Formats: sequence, structure tokens, C-alpha cells
Amino acid sequence: MQEQISRKFFLGFIQIHILHHAKKEPFYGAWMMEELEEHGYDMSPGTLYPLLHNMESNGLIEKEEKIVEGKIRKYYKITTMGNEVLIEAQKKAYELFQEIKDI
Repeated sequence: MQEQISRKFFLGFIQIHILHHAKKEPFYGAWMMEELEEHGYDMSPGTLYPLLHNMESNGLIEKEEKIVEGKIRKYYKITTMGNEVLIEAQKKAYELFQEIKDI
């Protein structure tokens, strides 16, 4: 039960993390799974890809397909709306951190 609650709770952090990297440079899913793992998030493809598709459907990121070593690889980058959401999320996250950092 606690794991389900934590997973749902951290989903917002994961989306902010995705937007942050999508702003820096286009990324592909397997790379993002590794990146999130480095930060302690255990994401399976069955969790990450639906999240990316949902973020794409909501206009936060966009996908571009490229052929890499003979295979199609999908790269994701931030949209204008995604950037606006990221800026707002950064402000809110900073404000929250300032409030809870001394706990």
C-alpha cells in the first residue's frame, strides 16, 4: 500500500524531471529510464511510456522519430506549453522546498 501511495505521490516529480531533461535536449525512453533510476525512481517501460504518451497528448512534450542503427528511436522534446508548465513547477517546487527544508 505504501509503495502505491509513494508511486502516485512521486509521479509529479517524475514529470517535472522529464520536462527538465526535455528542455535541455531531446531524449529517448531508455535513456530516461536510466536517468530516473539514478535518482532512485524505479520505472518500467510499462510505466514510463504511457506517461510520455500522456504528456505528449497534453501538449507538454513532442515526439520525433529518428532512425538509429537501423531502428526507429523516438526522441522527446519540450513544447512551449511544457516549458511554461516547467517554469511554474520550478517556482512551486522551490517555494515548497523553502518551507520544508528545515524539517
